[in-house]
Amino acid sequence: MLSFSKLIVQFRFLVNCTHLPVTRKVISQVSISNNYFYGRNRIMAQKTIMSFFSSAPKKPVKLEQEVIHDEETDSNSDQSSPPANGKEKRSSKRQRLESNSSGSASEEASPPDKRRKSKRLRIESSGSETGPSPKSSPMKVEKSAGPPKTYNSPKSKKPKAKVDLSLLPKKETNKRKSSPTSELKVKEEVTSPTVKSEKAIKKEESVSPDSKKEESVSPVSKTESTDSEKKEDKVVPETEYNPAKSKYHPIRDACWSRGQEVPYLALARTLEAIEGTSARLKMVEILSNFFRSLLALSPEDLLPCVYLCLNQLAPAYHSLELGIAETYLMKAVAQCTGRSLAQIKSAAQKCGDLGSAAQSARATQRTMFAPPPLRCRRVLRALKDVAELTGHASVNKKIAKIQSLFTACRHCEAKYLIRSLEGKLRIGLAEQSVLQALALATATTPPAPGGATVLDASRGLPSDEFKARVDAHALTIKSTYCACPNYDALIPALLQYGVAALPEHCKLTPGVPLKPMLAHPTRGVHEIFNRFENEQFTCEWKYDGERAQIHVPANEDGSAPDLSRAAIFSRNQEDNTSKYPDILRRLPGLLRENVTSCVLDCEAVAYDVAAKKILPFQVLSTRKRKDAREEDIQVQVCVFAFDLLLLNGRSLVAAPLAERRRLLREHCREVEGEWHFATSKDCSTMEEVQQFLDEAVANSCEGLMVKTLTGDHARYDIARRSHNWLKLKKDYLEGVGDTLDVVVIGGYRGRGKRAGAFGGFLLACYEPEQEVYQALCKIGTGFSDEDLQTLSKELEQHVIEAPRNYYSYDRSHEPDAWFSAALVWEVRCADLSLSPAHRAAIGLVDHDKGISLRFPRFVRVRTDKTPEQATSAQQVAAMYLAQDQIKNQAAKPANLDDFY
Repeated sequence: MLSFSKLIVQFRFLVNCTHLPVTRKVISQVSISNNYFYGRNRIMAQKTIMSFFSSAPKKPVKLEQEVIHDEETDSNSDQSSPPANGKEKRSSKRQRLESNSSGSASEEASPPDKRRKSKRLRIESSGSETGPSPKSSPMKVEKSAGPPKTYNSPKSKKPKAKVDLSLLPKKETNKRKSSPTSELKVKEEVTSPTVKSEKAIKKEESVSPDSKKEESVSPVSKTESTDSEKKEDKVVPETEYNPAKSKYHPIRDACWSRGQEVPYLALARTLEAIEGTSARLKMVEILSNFFRSLLALSPEDLLPCVYLCLNQLAPAYHSLELGIAETYLMKAVAQCTGRSLAQIKSAAQKCGDLGSAAQSARATQRTMFAPPPLRCRRVLRALKDVAELTGHASVNKKIAKIQSLFTACRHCEAKYLIRSLEGKLRIGLAEQSVLQALALATATTPPAPGGATVLDASRGLPSDEFKARVDAHALTIKSTYCACPNYDALIPALLQYGVAALPEHCKLTPGVPLKPMLAHPTRGVHEIFNRFENEQFTCEWKYDGERAQIHVPANEDGSAPDLSRAAIFSRNQEDNTSKYPDILRRLPGLLRENVTSCVLDCEAVAYDVAAKKILPFQVLSTRKRKDAREEDIQVQVCVFAFDLLLLNGRSLVAAPLAERRRLLREHCREVEGEWHFATSKDCSTMEEVQQFLDEAVANSCEGLMVKTLTGDHARYDIARRSHNWLKLKKDYLEGVGDTLDVVVIGGYRGRGKRAGAFGGFLLACYEPEQEVYQALCKIGTGFSDEDLQTLSKELEQHVIEAPRNYYSYDRSHEPDAWFSAALVWEVRCADLSLSPAHRAAIGLVDHDKGISLRFPRFVRVRTDKTPEQATSAQQVAAMYLAQDQIKNQAAKPANLDDFY
């Protein structure tokens, strides 16, 4: 009540004093001051107010309000103290404004709108207006950290407001630099990203005019490089990596940065994209995009990724295999996912693929602590460790290693990891497709020692010219790989020297086996003369044995052969050195004194030393396959040499056969019963060929090998089934002209006399493009009772519960038991016909029908061939079209010699 009465007294006093000029002026000044502060808040833009109060935290907002309140109080206190006269008031106010450095002397007389502008600048410098949007993180309004506050007068104790000099006109900025108080503010604001320091300005001014000229010449290229560097930092999420993207960029579309290890998920996503397409060209493009990113970002990971794409751990002659049975893989998956072995088996049977079942089981599993993500090079190293584990407890160690890999899998990694452990990716990616993708990648993004610098070499080139470049790269890479089938040597040379220099650094080397040259079949003598018309050819006996490629390297100084490092390889590049210790012991008797190193192409044949005659192949197959001791060997062999591929460090594959044969006989010698040259004869008439064929058959040979002797077609075509070599067997003169090597995928239980064993079998050919086994025919003839018992016991080890998802068959021929694709048999038939119930070569001759064998007969087991080396679907189609009753009705496919 007392305070209210005092208020009334003061009010009356003011009313009574309104006639005084001094009081009238004080009241007006107070009203103007109040109108300024409250009017300022009213005219402030609504957007600025909302952004300030929504983004600033509570405490800073209170600080800002306190600052404004202090300013009002100071202003009111200044106005409430009556000055001596009006002039002193104006001078005092001018000094306060200058000390606060909120404007120049000319601004003091400006109307209130300009003063409001300066206040708005202070708020902008606090970050409330120029800061992030309300959706971003809250903004802190704090006092600037710098030198301590200074005050010019005890009345004006307002803190100095930050002023963003970049927002002021140039003239005002210059004025501020000239004043001593503004110089202090420039030093305080030098840390602001919008204000350049004096050192930076001097540095820019000190730049040479030549550099400025260079920058002005190519501003676009500089901008592009800067943009590429910025985009390179932005990595695509691994789960969104898509190598099938159109206009793929090897850096911007990759999911890892330069120099980082390639995530295994990137490879898994690539394999998943390849599996999702059936077009071979698209598969090659997808894989080449992945390789381009490797060349640009992580060249050192190209080698492990190539091995993982091919599902290999090392070159074939290293014989490094995982050796993991499917049951152990199921056990490992079951233990990792908390499921029973029966549940995993059931899921694999439903999916038709253990990899897909493992992926489904892994997707529903949650781990408390996620293991580090898998990397390609580490996965390959782990798989090698699994393959190298031996000993009593090796199985448990392998399972533990597999479990550590499986628990680290993400998304689709589990699917392809399990398939790699099975040894079957089954995505339709053959080795020739991988080499083609490598050629396309190197033609588009050429490799360099420090990493690819040109990301797209096809830009600006006509499509025909670029295609020719890709074909040239493919021919060079494939030919070099055939001569030196070792990715450990090929990929590093490719990265360091480029594609063009590959033949110089990767050559035919003793100790590195190459894929042999193969021959096309022919059904009659007349076809030989049609093929070799106007060309000189020779005929050699075709021995019924096993291909043996003998490598003899030179010693360190190259003066003599190093027989301790001599090796023998099969046609599959498998190391058979331990199988033939007797052959290695006889090497000194074969080589003459002037031989320092050589590579021989031979045939190892079972031989009766006493009767001096050749024995059938079935006798040779009874020898021990590995780690044979010479004192335990009962079946003797004789080696028939027919070609010389390397002599004293010089490759002879490009030389004609006539020269190779001459050098072979000059530098090697024959030893009775141990070493012989292949019996040959240069024929010129059909009668001579027929007579020589009869002699070969009479001496327990299969027939004849007919080869071009001179000219450009007489070279040794590595890894090719060439028409420059033809084979004429005694069996070819009847029926279809050739036997077939087929894979056993199913069996039918025998009845009657064949009860207790399999009485019939389902055979298939191999389709390499899609990696599928296509049902070809059923067979039940050509077996003896002993054969059925022996083969049934062997096949029992390969029984599986359900057909693989890569078996193509008709349900009307579903067998009683399914086998994993492991055994290869040689069969003969009367002819080939179209069949609606079999899937062999479907689509190659007829859109809806496959090809089947009529009256097939079992010949023998081909232990020297793998299932992937069985007769292909393309060969089956060519044999069908080559029949007399068919070849006049349909166009014959082009017989192009290509790498196999």
